[in-house]
Amino acid sequence: MQCLVIGRTNVGKTAFVLSFAEYLGVNRVEITFNYPDGFSTKQAFSINQARQELIGQGPHKTRCLQAIEVQVPVGKTKKTIRLTDSSGFSEGIPSDKGIRQAIAQTLLEIKRSAIVLHMLDAASPACVSEVDRQIASYADTRGGYVILANKMDLPQARAGLERIRSQFPNQLILPISALHKRGFREVKAIVARSI
Repeated sequence: MQCLVIGRTNVGKTAFVLSFAEYLGVNRVEITFNYPDGFSTKQAFSINQARQELIGQGPHKTRCLQAIEVQVPVGKTKKTIRLTDSSGFSEGIPSDKGIRQAIAQTLLEIKRSAIVLHMLDAASPACVSEVDRQIASYADTRGGYVILANKMDLPQARAGLERIRSQFPNQLILPISALHKRGFREVKAIVARSI
């Protein structure tokens, strides 16, 4: 079962995927990089190495699907899920062909995923953009859709959370901090229920 993490660039998708894997007890990850052209490769990292290599401040650091298999407790057993990071969306059409292909790959993957976690940056004044509304409209049609309001550790995020709630009054919205692993218990419960 796949759990896909989507959202605009620099909202914390990669940080969330790595922190959530760590929260579930993973110290080392084997990440499968699936490129839009069909090429696939695997690489092992410690969680800290992965953070250093895969998280960046500039837009479009993630240019393909990056998947980690993790065990999620479900009752007295554990189930394996494929936790997949994706390329970030942006306003307008990127001029870089590789970025356009990566975004198209992410859009296709939404329909194939059992759970879609749509991450928004609650600390940003523009926490909900037209792109986010379009993503929500598209992803919500398939079920298993949850909004994660990230960066709740920052003071300005409370106002952002209220803006997000007003924009998506009928959606499940979980306030989280990928940096400090806040709200992860609730995310784990949603994922476990969907398995």
